Amino acid sequence: MATMPNETRRGSGEPGGGERLSGASVFAGSVMMLSGPLSILMGASGIARDNLFAASQYAYRFDLTAWGWIHIAVGLALVVAGMGVVTNRSWGRGVGAVAAGVSLITQFMFVPYYPLWAIPVMTLDLLIIFALTRAHGGTDGGW
Repeated sequence: MATMPNETRRGSGEPGGGERLSGASVFAGSVMMLSGPLSILMGASGIARDNLFAASQYAYRFDLTAWGWIHIAVGLALVVAGMGVVTNRSWGRGVGAVAAGVSLITQFMFVPYYPLWAIPVMTLDLLIIFALTRAHGGTDGGW
């Protein structure tokens, strides 16, 4: 009698699990892993040169060193969440949507300092949130 190899099924939260990674998730994870390092670089430039960006009277005015640390923290969160999404971790989509939401809010508050940077990043954050929060299933719905 021939022996059959044991087949083990992985949970959907493990890499290569039962669910196929949708195109929207791949897009969102890739954009997070691009936007995260860019935010980290933006934060590093704010920390290194405190007078790099200027804004006059503004309700959300912080010291640019503080903004630099905020951008670094948000960038790290985006990178970690992006890796979670593209490796198909169960927590990746939720953490990614939250990280993109926080990034969207911080970029909105950063508009007076550098609008040519903040507005495109806000657009990317909205696309990430849309891609991660749309109905998720086995098919990628045209993405």
